[in-house]
Amino acid sequence: MSAAAQTTHAPGVGPGADDDHHPAPEPGPTRDPRTLAAAGDLLRALAAPVRIAIVLQLLEHSRCVHDLVDALGVTQPLISQHLRVLKAAGVVEGERKGREVLYSLVDDHLAHIVVDAVAHVEEDT
Repeated sequence: MSAAAQTTHAPGVGPGADDDHHPAPEPGPTRDPRTLAAAGDLLRALAAPVRIAIVLQLLEHSRCVHDLVDALGVTQPLISQHLRVLKAAGVVEGERKGREVLYSLVDDHLAHIVVDAVAHVEEDT
């Protein structure tokens, strides 16, 4: 046996010495850097409080800009600016209905991120 394989451990130290000790977890699968960059972009798009509020509003049902203005108490230009960011990030989509555009979430995955983040913060308060 090599000298490296013959190392001894002090009592309570080393492999199998402590039942409460958990081995280091295996590293997760590596991801393509482009995927990680896109995920970062998506999280940045969700990072503004007004955009979080918009996502929560759209979770209930589709809304037009003036509905969001009334619900959130912010100006129409600000809502429109945030909707542009969310739309560019693929979070929301708009469908024209006459003179209005109804905005809705593209899918529920993104809503879960926002709902879970808000719930996590509310647990700590």
